[in-house]
Amino acid sequence: MTEPDRPEPVPDALADLARAKGVDTWYRAADGTGKPVSRTTLTRVLAALGVDASTPEAVRQSLAQHRRDQASRLLPPCVVARAGRPARLEVGPDTRIVVDLENGDSRDVPAGEPGEPGPRTLPTDLPLGYHTLRASSADGWVTTPLIVTPDGIPTPERRGWGFATQLYSVLSDRSWGMGDLGDLKSLVHWSGSALGADFVLINPLHAMLPAAHSDHSPYWPSSRYFADPVHLRVDAVPEYAALAGEDRATADGLAERADRLRERVLSGDDLIDRDVAWQLKRAALQLLHRVPPASERLDSYREYVAREGQELTDFATARALAEVHGPDWRTWPGPLRHPASPAVRAERERLAGEVEFHRWLAWLVDGQLADAHTAAEDAGMSVGVVHDLAVGVHPGGAEAWALQDCLATGVDAGAPPDAFSAQGQNWRLPPWRPDALARTGYAAYAGLLRRVFRHAGAVRLDHVMGLFRLWWIPEGSGIGEGTYVRYDPEAMLGVLALEALRAGVYVIGEDLGTVESGVRDELAARGVLGTSVLWLTRESTASGEEDPDGAIVPAHRWRRQCLATLTTHDLPSSASWLSGDHVELRHRHGLLSAPLAEEQRAAGLLRRTWLDEVARAGCATEDADDDTARLVSLHRYLARTPSVLLAAWLPDVVSDVRSPNLPGTSGSYPNWQLPVSDAHGRPVTLDQLRTAPLARELAAALAPAAVTGGTR
Repeated sequence: MTEPDRPEPVPDALADLARAKGVDTWYRAADGTGKPVSRTTLTRVLAALGVDASTPEAVRQSLAQHRRDQASRLLPPCVVARAGRPARLEVGPDTRIVVDLENGDSRDVPAGEPGEPGPRTLPTDLPLGYHTLRASSADGWVTTPLIVTPDGIPTPERRGWGFATQLYSVLSDRSWGMGDLGDLKSLVHWSGSALGADFVLINPLHAMLPAAHSDHSPYWPSSRYFADPVHLRVDAVPEYAALAGEDRATADGLAERADRLRERVLSGDDLIDRDVAWQLKRAALQLLHRVPPASERLDSYREYVAREGQELTDFATARALAEVHGPDWRTWPGPLRHPASPAVRAERERLAGEVEFHRWLAWLVDGQLADAHTAAEDAGMSVGVVHDLAVGVHPGGAEAWALQDCLATGVDAGAPPDAFSAQGQNWRLPPWRPDALARTGYAAYAGLLRRVFRHAGAVRLDHVMGLFRLWWIPEGSGIGEGTYVRYDPEAMLGVLALEALRAGVYVIGEDLGTVESGVRDELAARGVLGTSVLWLTRESTASGEEDPDGAIVPAHRWRRQCLATLTTHDLPSSASWLSGDHVELRHRHGLLSAPLAEEQRAAGLLRRTWLDEVARAGCATEDADDDTARLVSLHRYLARTPSVLLAAWLPDVVSDVRSPNLPGTSGSYPNWQLPVSDAHGRPVTLDQLRTAPLARELAAALAPAAVTGGTR
């Protein structure tokens, strides 16, 4: 990491160019002061947007070209209009405008008064969808995408509660070393039918890099378009029952090895190892792939392949190429580094069998995701499975390879230093290029949302503030030497609303940390729920951002349109927070920004403040000094808030002290590899979670009327 640049005076022309391209020239730091962005940062971020600002002359020429493009463009790169609202186009009076609707129909846009210049108003009764605008010019027709979006997304009509967990951490006696989609079906059936839960929120199930690697984070996937087949319940694939002879014997041997893998995890001898689990599952699935499917399954597979189209082909091709040339496409032979190259087409033909295998795997996962969604509906859940959408992808993975023309290179997405993370965060994710999204009619973004929404009752968007702006960090620079790049929120939120409405899902935005003033209001206006975490819920600063040093917010003043919870996967477990052990843990890993004793005093004061507030609100139990009783009391307090969704952390039902992830560590803490465990660190099974008395107590605390004799 380099030393931070000294802020340099930014020439007016460079500042004008940056603003024209949506690049901020200053930002508000955690202390509330404005911080200028250096000339070096602006130059490198503009380069990532394809704009040359390397010299004063280059800046002058780029700015002049931008202005010429703006003046000569007949239509904008993309037009986004809300249904029922007028949208205006600045065009000449004699220009003919036609809307080609996505259903194949066309409509003329009425002309203005003869001889009068624009603007022209699009019809307010255009149907929702992805259309095309055509405008006549001296050289023929000019086209641009037109997206007609709804005002917002429906929100839950009544309050609901559910569990949140990391799926891989919830093992049953049928798991092959990690929790799977069969376990998810069992989890939604139990929590919905027996406890009256309305949802289960799980970690992202996105496809990971197809080779062993050190980072198991579900928030650093290879592709978000398709789920990882490591989550498959192998023996639930219909072809499994048809195995015979030598293949049956081989499959039985693999299942026995999977049993031993599971037992080592549940005994505490081993951590969850998705790579080993995948080796076993892959071998078994290769056997199943050779079994001729029933005719109706073959028809279903063909329909799936046709529906998923080029995106599926690119994904399967990337997976096949990775197995031959390595997991990171940036190290592949040059001709293979772009999906449209002739070399890729030739290699796809040579590896046709492997490509087909990966298409088939994607279809299997899609089917089991559908089964889990159906199981949630059958259990009476009003929301169902809540999937999680990561904010970005691994730069060397399948999605970055397939969509490289829409992603910025030479920069990483992250978050600047703030009161919640003194060092800031570099997520090592290539951000969307806002100009490329607009130019392509937001097709890649819409396609991603469509797939993640397909088998969900709701979807959580990680770092939802990224729909407005993202912190771009030039490669090799310090985290603080980045700047914000702006996106078109009308387009980003509009496409989100359109896809959510069509899929019939709710959307939950993870809006924790630094949130620009007005963002939460705009999200709420569009129907996107926020996220409120008890430990972090504080009064706002003058700029509208949450103040970590501010007073706590009493229950009656919490947001209604949000998901309320005690903790998340990136924060201490509830048991650890109540005991104070999380401070010592962070101290051991060098993550404290103040001396240990000072941090312990601050944590103790915060804990006492919240417990006093819980008691004042009348939510404390009789045994108020017992941590288990305190945990129930805190959930009772959550139920006092007006928040429409309430989540309990599933490991809390066995007083698990460990968090799935300790941000800021790499290798020194077993991030994303821990099974759900009890207060003594002993792993527990899904069956043991079902019988944990605290599960029913937390259910009763969050929804007192939901549990009556074991049924809803």
